[in-house]
Amino acid sequence: MRTRWTATYMQTSLRGIANRARQDKKARFRDLYRLLNEENLRGCFYRLRKSAAPGVDQVTFTEYERELDANLANLVERLKRKRYRAKLVRRKYIPKGGGKLRPLGIPALEDKLLQGAAAQLLTAIYEQDFLDCSWGYRPNRGPREAGRVLADTLFRGKTGWVVEADIRGFFDNISHAWMMRMLRERIEDKAFLRLIEKWLKAGVLEEDGKVLHPATGTPQGGIVSPVLANIYLHYVLDLWFDKRVQKVNRGQAYLMRFADDFVGAFQCRDDAERFLRELQERLGKFGLQVAEDKTRLLRFSRFELEPNEAFGFLGFEFRWVKSRHGKPTLRRRTQPRKLCASIRKFAEWIEANRHYRVTEVMQGVRSRLQGYWNYYGVRGNMRSLSKLYYYCIRLLFKWLNRRSQRNSYTWDGFKAMLNGFRIPPPQIVERTPEPVFL
Repeated sequence: MRTRWTATYMQTSLRGIANRARQDKKARFRDLYRLLNEENLRGCFYRLRKSAAPGVDQVTFTEYERELDANLANLVERLKRKRYRAKLVRRKYIPKGGGKLRPLGIPALEDKLLQGAAAQLLTAIYEQDFLDCSWGYRPNRGPREAGRVLADTLFRGKTGWVVEADIRGFFDNISHAWMMRMLRERIEDKAFLRLIEKWLKAGVLEEDGKVLHPATGTPQGGIVSPVLANIYLHYVLDLWFDKRVQKVNRGQAYLMRFADDFVGAFQCRDDAERFLRELQERLGKFGLQVAEDKTRLLRFSRFELEPNEAFGFLGFEFRWVKSRHGKPTLRRRTQPRKLCASIRKFAEWIEANRHYRVTEVMQGVRSRLQGYWNYYGVRGNMRSLSKLYYYCIRLLFKWLNRRSQRNSYTWDGFKAMLNGFRIPPPQIVERTPEPVFL
């Protein structure tokens, strides 16, 4: 009953904040810090992932939960007395593709707890301000849905040119000064702002033991980082496109942004070229740079299929092709490099896990393939799905037959086993909802 009351109390507070932010676009909020109390933090604690990696203090969810009442009381007391200090963020590098590594920040558990509470408050305020072109890290907005909306918009619009863009090292180059200035547009609570500033300035513990104190950026992986990133690009990119770029364009123009990846679609070439030219200057003002190797202007028109180009976004390749009836249609398929990466990742997984019981192996295969179909199973992408299934099933057959000196399975017996374990074949899971346009 206590947990349920806590969740209800927090949700009531968030609804009140959201309603005020929606009704008054110039309202500035003063009483956010006081909502970081024991009851609200208790509800936020149970929203944390139990299996998440610990931070520099090595405190896990289970350990903190054993003395939860005392731990929360101590944390709130430190907050009230302004004695709370953000701990170092443990940095871990994970493969990104192309031989590159993506840095992730892993905060300590108490920092994650407070960040989760702060993220809820920031989301309640800024969800009322964010524009429809923003799709990343927002409630009820996912990458597959973003891809569908973009495809609908391109198909029904008058697009002739596309600017495919990416920001170089975005999370590492967010200006702290600009970030705090943007937050002050809506927040007047100095204690709450100082709390966010502590997380921005928290030191980073590298894998080799060195401690860095970056002057810019926010650790990619912190719970509060996604909403801060959206707030930053809301002012830097979204509002600029809506208030400035759209006003001077001669033709139609659309913007779709998912975190720091974005695509601009234009009817006229000179509008697209001006946007690309002014984009460099706009981002530079806020300490950001375009990733030149991932940014380009390309021809993308349903009215002239040749010459025409394709672009990638959120793991999909978008390309104009002719349908069986000779009409132009927009095809979405898995990007070839993403397809190859998925097959390679499956090969590494099955090779490393082939010694487990067959039941466990097949459960892993089923969950991996179903997850792939759930994301990439869009209309027109069956060929890519079938290709991935073909290679994964043959890899599975190969490695299961290497569990002993003799072959364990014939092909017929192997196929019967796939059916017995209900390994899902390629499937299109996308339905046809009402079209949504940018």
